[in-house]
Amino acid sequence: MLNLIWSGFFAVTFIYALYQTLFLDNIGIWNLLVTSSFEAAKGAFEICLNLTGILCLWLGLLKIAEASGLTSLLAKFLNPLFRKIMPDVPSNSPAIGSMVMNIAANMLGLDNAATPMGLKAMEQLQELNPSSKTASRAQQLFMVINSSAVTIIPITILMYRSELGATNPAAVFIPILLATSVSTLVGFLSIATVQRLNIFNWVVLSYVGLAVGFVIIISLWFSGLSPEARLTYASAIGNFILFSFMILFVASGMIKKLNVYDKFIEGAKEGFFVAVKIIPYLVAMLVAIAVLRTGGLLDAMIQCFEKFFKLLNMDTDFVAALPTAIMKPLSGSGARAMMIETMQTHGADSFSGFVSSVVQGSTETTFYVLSLYFGAVGITKVGAALPCALLADLAGIVSAIYFSYIFY
Repeated sequence: MLNLIWSGFFAVTFIYALYQTLFLDNIGIWNLLVTSSFEAAKGAFEICLNLTGILCLWLGLLKIAEASGLTSLLAKFLNPLFRKIMPDVPSNSPAIGSMVMNIAANMLGLDNAATPMGLKAMEQLQELNPSSKTASRAQQLFMVINSSAVTIIPITILMYRSELGATNPAAVFIPILLATSVSTLVGFLSIATVQRLNIFNWVVLSYVGLAVGFVIIISLWFSGLSPEARLTYASAIGNFILFSFMILFVASGMIKKLNVYDKFIEGAKEGFFVAVKIIPYLVAMLVAIAVLRTGGLLDAMIQCFEKFFKLLNMDTDFVAALPTAIMKPLSGSGARAMMIETMQTHGADSFSGFVSSVVQGSTETTFYVLSLYFGAVGITKVGAALPCALLADLAGIVSAIYFSYIFY
């Protein structure tokens, strides 16, 4: 699947560039394509370089958590659920604890912590995988959940809205929470259907009910705060939990009388090698995305969407936010740039600026995430993970637009 999509990006870009050259006299498009390819390759390396320190930090801390038994303790809490949805993963597998911490970090908008934890989980799941190139059922399910994870505290989006002068930066909090919840639910149900999982039992329904209840409680609490307090609490709570994790990991190692420094170094070395390993995969995908964007296909798609919705006599106020929606599954930095550009052009308090912010928080960067996580363990055949994740993206984007009309 990734092979076809990756090569397809280059093929359609080449055809569209030829069209621009022959019929629009845009000879300079070839210079732009080559330049963007080189810049994207350089950018992919820089991302991995910047990620190296973060990976070393968190994989070092996770090594302490594993040795102290902390991850096993976390895993026990969710063992009943994982036995139902991931029957191939042993109940004592450390992968469960790593997946739990990854999902928790994603929910809090702590990308820097979530990525190393997720990569560790993928490596642990790969140890259980009988195939070296094909994603296991557990890996596919984990990736769909990861790529559509519920975001409870969208810290970075609130910060950007504040910096760009939004009157109420946190106004997008509730619609983002609802839209990303829909995305996660659709992603989970789709992969569960493909894998024919029995999810309609009291165990799974109990955990889902707890998750839904938690989302409702957080929504009600945040909606009762003032706009200024929402922004302050969102940042403070996220960073407090992040630092508390760090202290908890070290403290658990000290209690078990481990040499926490040596354990940290051992895990940090793993982080370095993981960062090196994912460079080729990120270069491949980010270059393909860059040429697709530079070639002008994304702009052409947006114009087609606008004409289509006008023919249906639909309100097209949200169309200005579609660049963020189209870019989001492809590139996180690209989608963020589109969101900022929309708010700068139309205003942070405009409807299109509001929609682009909600869309930005409603889904994950699917192609980036799949390339990063599967690339780290050498998986090339991702199975149902990609189509189910893209379906979750679509659900998240559509619901983001819908909830924006309700809450704006």
